[in-house]
Amino acid sequence: MPLSDRPSSERPREKLLERGPEYLSDAELIAILLRTGLPGQDAIALAHALIQDFGGLYGLLSAPSKALKDKLGLGPAKTAQLIAVLELARRTLREEMRQGVALSSVDNVRRYLTLSLANREFEVFHALWLDSRNQLIASEELFRGTLTQTSVYPREVVRRALHHNAAAVIFAHNHPSGIADPSGADEHLTRLLQEALGLVDVRVLDHFIVAGLTEPYSFNERGKLG
Repeated sequence: MPLSDRPSSERPREKLLERGPEYLSDAELIAILLRTGLPGQDAIALAHALIQDFGGLYGLLSAPSKALKDKLGLGPAKTAQLIAVLELARRTLREEMRQGVALSSVDNVRRYLTLSLANREFEVFHALWLDSRNQLIASEELFRGTLTQTSVYPREVVRRALHHNAAAVIFAHNHPSGIADPSGADEHLTRLLQEALGLVDVRVLDHFIVAGLTEPYSFNERGKLG
């Protein structure tokens, strides 16, 4: 049944305006973005199918753009709308971190890094540069690698720290393999960066490893920062 044939109380857009977004299901909210469905499948049914295919709402909104583009029947307009929502979510979390003390909103940091890195098809090394009050100065992708590794250059990391006049940093990188445990190389790199940044009085507060939608691995929480 097309959405236009539903009673107004069952149409997602009207329901949102009359009752508020909290009364809508995940599929109904996605349906508002999609606006229309496919032949034989209204927007709500299409939204349900997408959420199921991507393993939930979080999986859908954190899916790489290529995965959305490759989705059968999902045209460029609908793909662009979903990608735009993901980017808005990232920017909202980034603004929340800028307006508050980063260390008092660790959950926001985890969510932001997961949204940014979870479904990247290659390794990315990321830095959150912080000031002396642990507030966010900049979120920056430093290096980009391959499916299994990326090269990180401590000299360049130090140069970026000085550029931002940072007092501290939170590092993060992803494991496209889906396994969050650090390798020996990850642990060696973290120690190397700590030593290099220590020479310019920049503290390494944490190093997260993001692997899919599971809980990111925290070097700090595992006592691996020394």
